Amino acid sequence: MSTLLELCSGIPFHPLPPNRGRDSKVPHAPIRTPNLTPEEQKVALRNALRYFPPDLHNILAPEFGSELREFGHIYMYRFCPQINMRAYPITQYPCKTTAAAAIMHMIMNNLDPRVAQFPQELVTYGGNGQVFSNWAQFRLAMHYLSEMTEEQTLVMYSGHPQGLFPSPQSAPRVVITNGMVIPNYSSRDEYEKMFAMGVTMYGQMTAGSYCYIGPQGIVHGTVLTVLNAGRKYLRLDNLSGKVFVTSGLGGMSGAQAKAAVIIGCVAVIAEVDAAALTKRQQQGWLMQVTNSLDQCIAQIREARRKKTTLSLGYHGNVVDLWERLVQEYEQTGELLVDLGSDQTSCHNPFSGGYYPAELTFEAANQMMHTDPKNFRKLVQESLRRQVKAISKLSEKGMFFWDYGNAFLLEAKRAGADVVKAGGGKLEFKFPSYVQHIMGDIFSLGFGPFRWVCTSTDPADLAMTDTIATSVLEDIINEEETSGFVKQQYLDNIHWIRQAAKHNMVVGSQARILYSDQKGRVKIAVAINRAVAAGKIKGPVVISRDHHDVSGTDSPYRETSNIYDGSAFCADMAVQNFVGDSFRGATWVSLHNGGGVGWGEVINGGFGLVLDGSKDAEERAMMMLNWDVSNGVARRCWSGSHKAYEAICRTMKEQSGLRVTLPHLVEDEGILDKELQK
Repeated sequence: MSTLLELCSGIPFHPLPPNRGRDSKVPHAPIRTPNLTPEEQKVALRNALRYFPPDLHNILAPEFGSELREFGHIYMYRFCPQINMRAYPITQYPCKTTAAAAIMHMIMNNLDPRVAQFPQELVTYGGNGQVFSNWAQFRLAMHYLSEMTEEQTLVMYSGHPQGLFPSPQSAPRVVITNGMVIPNYSSRDEYEKMFAMGVTMYGQMTAGSYCYIGPQGIVHGTVLTVLNAGRKYLRLDNLSGKVFVTSGLGGMSGAQAKAAVIIGCVAVIAEVDAAALTKRQQQGWLMQVTNSLDQCIAQIREARRKKTTLSLGYHGNVVDLWERLVQEYEQTGELLVDLGSDQTSCHNPFSGGYYPAELTFEAANQMMHTDPKNFRKLVQESLRRQVKAISKLSEKGMFFWDYGNAFLLEAKRAGADVVKAGGGKLEFKFPSYVQHIMGDIFSLGFGPFRWVCTSTDPADLAMTDTIATSVLEDIINEEETSGFVKQQYLDNIHWIRQAAKHNMVVGSQARILYSDQKGRVKIAVAINRAVAAGKIKGPVVISRDHHDVSGTDSPYRETSNIYDGSAFCADMAVQNFVGDSFRGATWVSLHNGGGVGWGEVINGGFGLVLDGSKDAEERAMMMLNWDVSNGVARRCWSGSHKAYEAICRTMKEQSGLRVTLPHLVEDEGILDKELQK
């Protein structure tokens, strides 16, 4: 087994490590079909060999060529390190700076087999969310980080370490861009070619920015979404005995089962991959598994009747599950589902993100490679069938929403009946969960704030939980906290008290907590001071999901409730990335892609190391205030009343903040009268 010191020594040339190929003990990414021309194949091979001296090319060229032909990409399996890949205590990394060690800690957590979906293909989640494009890039990046001083910045071009460049101590230590393709060439087909040639990469959101914290990262958001869906659609605060049907137990979608248990409802989650089901059950995230629809229906009925909490994994295709629920209604008149959604990786529907009902999992993985044209037809047929079944149940009282995975967008492209009359580009027959459920929460500045204890000591995480709870309780007691805002704080206090009890940690000692601007700043400052006082044993990295108030411009998800015509503009995400970089972030990232697909979104993220210093506290205050206010101001300008109230309140609290406020048209008749001329 390698050591961290060996791992940071760079790409091993002499001698070369043995080529062990793929590890049969871990799941692997589906074979890609980039359809490269002979000349493009030559480019791909030439590009891969750039990392190695010429005397090794005769050895590596046949090997890399074989990977390209067999897997559709050159992963460089030979250079996959023989180390227990996990987030090590920060003091064990051979680095010159604390910041670099923290970043290495986060990178290795992203590739931990307990965390990563396809660890040997460097995919963290979502089917194609890469940390790097190949293992040479990983080794080179780790080497640069081990050598980096506080007056250098590592520049990352879509997985490729461009190098260390001189920079001031106040600058970010790493600047990451992923998939920054010229807009006219940002298509799926072009992406597949460029990824195969090793020149761009799909970083998803927190995969390529080194900030993923395992499925916990979406558990909290799912808890809030389903809770608020119950309040909005069912007029209920207590969801015991209510049934939530969805699909996906892979990377982020694996959170759904745990969220259901915390809420106390009945959740049935379809998943075609047996390995994903087994992984979630072994982690304690899934209570039961069945491959029988008869048993599935029987357990739904029993759990509804007894109002027992249940997370049931159905090993099968979600289309079959939805159609069986329709059949049960037609035969008995009993509606067995109250709430429905979908978390398959529909942003990547033809390369393993969505599996057609007509094929087994194994047959589908083969066909998507050998007959992609007909595979695409089967996927689209299944999407139409799924929408048809969901529509029938919705007409009878079931409430369905799009969970931001491009499900409705791909269903529309497949010809399914999802178009909403008069809805324009942004609205479908079923709502996006941002439009109906989470939009107001984002407008108030609440979003998925996160932190990671780099000591790896669970006691440190417990201390941060205590600190965060205390901070939120103090904010609630402030007189100016309004009712709706107070409800969000109460939900989050309940969450953080439950989090430790439900074994949320997979990989790094991390926590997620939805919080607004005030809460994030106060929690960060309190944690930093606890590090300084020795109450927390090591530095803490603060971050957030890119899926947040300011981080992402995504017209079919994060900004789907922006109706002033700017939903397809990406100024907010780019400004966020740039603004975070000069306000104190330790590293920043900007990506094309994310949860709804390549070419459909621009998103940015950050990491900031709290090392207990006064400088870290000042950086946190400056950067976090901007990181939230940027998005609230944009939402205010687009016409959100809640964002208007939130930004006005923030301007009172921050003397240096002055935001352009909109004058709203009170009489729409003026517009109609003018346009009739």
